[in-house]
Amino acid sequence: MSVILRIRNLKKYFPTSKKGVFVKAVDGIDFDIYKEDVFALVGESGSGKSTTAYTVIGMYEPTEGKIEYKDLDISRIHWKRPIQLKKNIQIVFQDPGTSLNPSKTVSQILGAPLIIHKHLRGEKLREAIINALNMVELPSEYIYKLPRDIGGGEKQLVAIARALSAGPEFVILDEPTSALDVSIQAKIIRTLLKLKEELGLTYMFITHDLSLVRNISNRVAIMYLGKIVEQGPTSQIFAEPSHPYTQMLLSSIPVVTKAEEALKPKQ
Repeated sequence: MSVILRIRNLKKYFPTSKKGVFVKAVDGIDFDIYKEDVFALVGESGSGKSTTAYTVIGMYEPTEGKIEYKDLDISRIHWKRPIQLKKNIQIVFQDPGTSLNPSKTVSQILGAPLIIHKHLRGEKLREAIINALNMVELPSEYIYKLPRDIGGGEKQLVAIARALSAGPEFVILDEPTSALDVSIQAKIIRTLLKLKEELGLTYMFITHDLSLVRNISNRVAIMYLGKIVEQGPTSQIFAEPSHPYTQMLLSSIPVVTKAEEALKPKQ
């Protein structure tokens, strides 16, 4: 399978109030994501996983290192990237309450990428907006609603529809269920996996939830203090974690069944 995203020696440092002192949010990491992977980047708060995602999408410019998308160097910040590249790489943020414009209707939110990337207008635009809603199993009458009129899970489905309506190949999912009630999380994940299969998508999944990682990803990288301490096939990492930090994370998975207990590393 071909590599769709290649990261080499990626660093993102932020200055502090002290001259010459930096926060090393991402500190020299390497990984590859293959076409149609569900690649999970895992770590606790402050590990650097979201900063990595925001650097890949172009919200931050790397301090050092290279980001390649299908062998094209995309290390430049987002506004410098070709529009076709912006179309191909999309992101779904953690909190749809802040990522959706509260003054725009669902129709306007979903219509923006369709106008920009597919140049649709009039009835064709309206049909495409309704198709985007249907894709995430939301009814067509939602086109008239504002974000405040719908629940958190439905907001996130709108955010997913917005990201996918551009027609991307690669989607970054930044903790897409962590701000939602448990009752809606499973539906969001089912929808994402269904759309991955239907559309041939590649996902980079940012999360702290190892139980979720085990169920949805085929490859995983573990981040700690800006560095990747371990990576490989998900089944291998869960069966034989080699780094103490990975072992600690796996040991902290809540146990519900004997099968889950068996996943914990032996003391």
